[in-house]
Amino acid sequence: MRKTFQILILGLLIFGCKERVTDQKLSKKKVEFNQELAQELQEMVQIDQLAASNAFPPEKYSNLSQEEWEAFKDSIFKNNQKRAEKILDKYGFVGYDLAGKEGSRNFWLIVQHSDHNPDFQNEALEKMEIEVKKENAEPSNFGLLVDRVKLNTGEKQIYGTQVAYDTDTGQAYPRKLADSTNVNQRRKSIGLEPLEIYLNRMSKMHFEMNKAGMIKNGITKPKLYTTEQKPAGNNI
Repeated sequence: MRKTFQILILGLLIFGCKERVTDQKLSKKKVEFNQELAQELQEMVQIDQLAASNAFPPEKYSNLSQEEWEAFKDSIFKNNQKRAEKILDKYGFVGYDLAGKEGSRNFWLIVQHSDHNPDFQNEALEKMEIEVKKENAEPSNFGLLVDRVKLNTGEKQIYGTQVAYDTDTGQAYPRKLADSTNVNQRRKSIGLEPLEIYLNRMSKMHFEMNKAGMIKNGITKPKLYTTEQKPAGNNI
């Protein structure tokens, strides 16, 4: 009887080990690269960038009024978001293995620009975190999405990636930011440059994109932070 009991226990242990091995194999199952999805995401981002990069209608859409242009941009972001939601439901957050680094970044960018639907952004963020922990998605992009979701849900951002600009100087400053003293430590942990360097880069970019109007307003160059200077602003 005792021998039979020992054999039964041994069998259960072996069976349990096999189950665990099977589970591990399933969790590490190779994801097949999806070229069709990668191509689709590239095309979605091309139209996304058309909407995101221009304050006024480009020449191709110069027949549109400012109001019509804004409505057109909104429709682009909303249509992309609806498609991205279906992709998220089917695959989870798009990682490197599924669509390559560019494809993963393109999917993130569409999520990043879905400000009209913060619930969707938050769902994508949760699934992106899983891929980041597997080193299958970009940590720095994860940080940008964290900040986007925080601000879109009424909270303070963590990494200071979302900025506004001083209208008198053209200087970028972080929007509502939690614990500004330790922000560079948090940024470093996900591969982001120090905040003051990032803000200077954003200030220069903003100036170049709006150069004619800023010069007209007497701003010949943006005000920049020194590397030792902590960014200041009413919203920090």
